[in-house]
Amino acid sequence: MMTVKECYMMMDGNYEEVLSRLKTDERIKKFALKFLEDQSFQLLETSLETKQYDEAFRGAHTLKGISQNLSFTSLYTSSHVLTEKLRHQEVDGLEPYVLQVKKDYERTIQAIQGLD
Repeated sequence: MMTVKECYMMMDGNYEEVLSRLKTDERIKKFALKFLEDQSFQLLETSLETKQYDEAFRGAHTLKGISQNLSFTSLYTSSHVLTEKLRHQEVDGLEPYVLQVKKDYERTIQAIQGLD
């Protein structure tokens, strides 16, 4: 089991920023663990597979917002770039952006699971 600060280091998040917003490790941990239940990434993946780009945008945009609120810096950065590509319907050549989001998402999930 790791500390909240170690979890943020593992995911390349900004612990000091989230601490200034949520004030305690207990609150950070509570919201980080709730992230494990969020379905935005699954919506993004499923929508991309079926070429439903409006829904993919919604998934990416939600993922970006949650990541920003919880200071999941790497995931926020990659999901922000993908969100903007989808916002402007730039769907050709999305794969590297999707792969980066997937990598950052998996690293974030793995880090959070270390809190449990």
